[in-house]
Amino acid sequence: MPDGYSFRAAATKLEHRLRKVYIGLMNRPFLLIAVLLASITLPGGNVTGVSAPRMNSLATFSREALTIRSGDKTHKFSVELALNSRQHAQGLMFRRRMAPDAGMLFVYRREETTAMWMKNTFIPLDMLFVARNGTVRRIAERTVPMSETVIPSGGPVLAVLELSAGTASGLRLKPGDRVVSKALGTAP
Repeated sequence: MPDGYSFRAAATKLEHRLRKVYIGLMNRPFLLIAVLLASITLPGGNVTGVSAPRMNSLATFSREALTIRSGDKTHKFSVELALNSRQHAQGLMFRRRMAPDAGMLFVYRREETTAMWMKNTFIPLDMLFVARNGTVRRIAERTVPMSETVIPSGGPVLAVLELSAGTASGLRLKPGDRVVSKALGTAP
């Protein structure tokens, strides 16, 4: 296996490709109807194996107060928690706005290399890739709304914190800063 390869990274890439197919079908109603009719007669009835979130069945998220320690400054946020695969798949998709002190924290089961994307995400974001101990390993600033470009973590992480675009530069956040969160286990 190549260096840095992980099953999770491969599965994430496959999931992203399958989502593209699903979303592509959603944008072509006649083709979608044909595929849905075919899926009724196919064993299992699941065309892609991945169910993208639908507007009428959106996941719900719990919230927590989270802080980022950067040098001698502490920045407070109220974040939604994406803790399971359904919440991870939906994330901040379909949102039109987000408060400046809000965000979403994606927490994974184990620390691994991962990747994010902006498909169906209308607001630009800053993504902070966070290690198990809460250390920010990488920051992807001002991600492009609706982009299918994969945004890699750059190494093993346990979480990804999404904030409004411009927050990282505005607060002068940098790799090495620390995220303090109960969901991560880095808060008392």
